[in-house]
Amino acid sequence: MALPTITLDAGDGRTIKLPTGLFIDNRFVPSVCGETLDVKNAASRGSLGYISAAVAEDVDVAVASSSRAYQSKWRHVAAAGRRQLLLKLADLIERDLDDFAAIESNDVGQLYGTTKGMLGPMSVEWIRYFAGFADKMEGRSANWDDAGAPSGLSYTRREPYGVTAAIVPWNTPLMLTCWKIAPSIAAGNTLVIKPPELAPLSALKLAQLVIEAGFPPGVINIIPGLGSTAGNALAHHIDVRKIAFTGSTATGRMILEASARSNLKKVSLELGGKSPVIVFDDADFDQAVAWAAAGITAGEGQICAAGSRIYVQDTVYQKFLTAFSEKCKDAAFGNPLAAHTAKGPLISDDQREKVLGFINRAQAKGIPLLHGGNRVGNSNGVENTAFFDVPANAEIIEQEIFGPVAAISKFSTEDEVIQRSNDSNYGLSASVFTTNLSRAHRIAARLESGQVTVNGWGMLAPNMPFGGFKQSGFGRDGGAEALDDWTVVKAVKLVVPKL
Repeated sequence: MALPTITLDAGDGRTIKLPTGLFIDNRFVPSVCGETLDVKNAASRGSLGYISAAVAEDVDVAVASSSRAYQSKWRHVAAAGRRQLLLKLADLIERDLDDFAAIESNDVGQLYGTTKGMLGPMSVEWIRYFAGFADKMEGRSANWDDAGAPSGLSYTRREPYGVTAAIVPWNTPLMLTCWKIAPSIAAGNTLVIKPPELAPLSALKLAQLVIEAGFPPGVINIIPGLGSTAGNALAHHIDVRKIAFTGSTATGRMILEASARSNLKKVSLELGGKSPVIVFDDADFDQAVAWAAAGITAGEGQICAAGSRIYVQDTVYQKFLTAFSEKCKDAAFGNPLAAHTAKGPLISDDQREKVLGFINRAQAKGIPLLHGGNRVGNSNGVENTAFFDVPANAEIIEQEIFGPVAAISKFSTEDEVIQRSNDSNYGLSASVFTTNLSRAHRIAARLESGQVTVNGWGMLAPNMPFGGFKQSGFGRDGGAEALDDWTVVKAVKLVVPKL
C-alpha cells in the first residue's frame, strides 16, 4: 500500500508534495511498528500531517542497509564518483531552493528569504566544497633508519570509518544536514541521518534528491524519529562507528555516554552557546549596532552562535542602548512565507514558553528591560527583547535561552571584558567590534571561543572550521579540519631489508 503524502503551501500559488516514510535503501517505507510523528506548522501551530517515526528496530534496518552498501559497493567507488554524486546533489538542491525555503517556513518558521537567500545557498556551497576533497584525502610519508632496526618507508592513509550517523537539530535543518552529508560522503562513508522531530520535512525533500542524484541504495538513509528512541538507538548502535550531533549540551553528554557504553564510536559534538558581542568605543558605531541586532534576532535567536551577551564600552553605552533598541524593537511579525515579514515565530509552544520564562524571571529579579518582553498576540512569536545593566551572575547571562533575548552590560577595559566574556561554560562564537587592528588580534587571541568574528557576526564559510571550546563541544564542521572527524588515519610501514 502506498504511503500518504504531505502537501504544503509554497507561498507562491504552488503546493509541494512530500513523502512521509522513512528513507531506507532509496525507498520510502513505514516504521516497522507503525509509529508516526505529527508535524506542526510553526506559525499556525496546526498539523501539517503525519510522517513515519523510526524506533530502534528501524534504526537496525537502516544501519544494516548502510553497512551492506558500504561493504558491497560504496567502499570501492572511485573518489571521482563520490565527487560527481555530491556535485549533482548540490545542483539539485540549488534548483529546488524555492521548495526548501517554503518547507522550512512551514515547519521551522524560518523566514522564506533567509533560506532562499542565505541558508540554502550556503548548504549548496558546503556540499560543493567538500566534493572537491573526495580525491584529496592525502597522507604523509616518512623514511626511517633506526639503530638496530631495518630501514624502510612509512606512509599514512586517511580512510573512512564505514557506517556513520548524524543527529540534526531543528533550527536550520537543511543547512546542518548538508554540513554532515558533505564531509561524510566525500570521505567515503555511508551515513544514517536522524532529522529533528520538530522539523523533519526538508530532510524528506532531500531524500528525493538523493535518489535523483543517483546515489546507490543505502549510502544515505534518512530516518525521522524521536531523539529518545531513534536518536538513542543510533548513539548506542554497535555498528555505527562515528556519530555527529548538533544540539543541546545535555544531549551531547548522553551521546558521549552512549558511545562509552557501546563501541567507543567516534563522536563529534557542536553544542550550545552563549556568545559574547564586544563593542569598543572606537568601533564603526552603525556597523556594530546593525550586526549586534542581527546576531540576536536572526532566526528568532534560535541559533547556537546567537550573540546573546552584548558588552559595550562605557563611553558609548547609552548611545548604543538607544540605537540598538530602535533597530530591534519594531520588527514586522507575520507569515514567514511572506516577503514583507521581518520576524517569524518560535518553533513550538514549548520553546515559546521556555523563552518567556527566562524573560519573566529576569523581570522578577528587577533587571531593567530595554524593549520587548511579551508574546506577540496569540502566536508563537516573542517580541525582540533586550535587558540592560545585566549583572554577571544573572540567569540570562549564564544560560542559553535560544530566543530573541539580548543581555547587555557595560565594561571599561580590555581585561575586564575578556574576563567577563570567558566567564562562561560555553565557547562557540564571539564578535569584536573595533577599528584598532592590534586590539582586534589581541582580543581574538584571548577569547575562549571556537570562532571570533571581527566587525561582523556569524560569517560562516565552508572553507573555515566551525565548532566550540568547553561545553560548546568538540570537532569541527567546515574547512579541511572537518575531515579529521570523518576519517581514521592508518600508518603503513614498509621494511626494506638490508642486502
